[in-house]
Amino acid sequence: MQPFEIKQYPFYNNLKVEKKTKQQLLDQRYLKMAEIWAQNSYCKRRQVGALIVKDKMIISDGYNGTPAGFENICEDEENKTKSYVLHAEANAITKVAKSNNSSDGATLYVTSSPCIECSKLIIQAGIKRVVFTENYRLEDGINLLKRAKIEIVQVNTSLGGYKDE
Repeated sequence: MQPFEIKQYPFYNNLKVEKKTKQQLLDQRYLKMAEIWAQNSYCKRRQVGALIVKDKMIISDGYNGTPAGFENICEDEENKTKSYVLHAEANAITKVAKSNNSSDGATLYVTSSPCIECSKLIIQAGIKRVVFTENYRLEDGINLLKRAKIEIVQVNTSLGGYKDE
């Protein structure tokens, strides 16, 4: 055997597969929880939910809506989203910032891929992994996360599909 050669054991490969399968199940379950959390949103056009998870603990949650103390009306008379409506990711990140928890190294589960502004917050918050279901209409947020070397995973919770980016 040469120095620094890694011997491959068949059982090790099986453990690795089991671990990934367990992570996939956790991803799907946390996303389903985020989908349920999205139902708290008063927005009519689109309801988005987010969870921040670290060490298998939910440390923050959020859904899209108006800032605290504002009326819970997200759209104007023309059914356009009001400019001050917060995205689910921004709500979850600001909520964890107000707590004693740290999002550094955490995973963000969100029902829609992040926009560019939320992606900036995700990077600054130290989140290392983003798992989402639906694609947002623009891809610039995902592209920024890729540039920052943040792991991106898309999961279809209804079909159990899994797509690593």
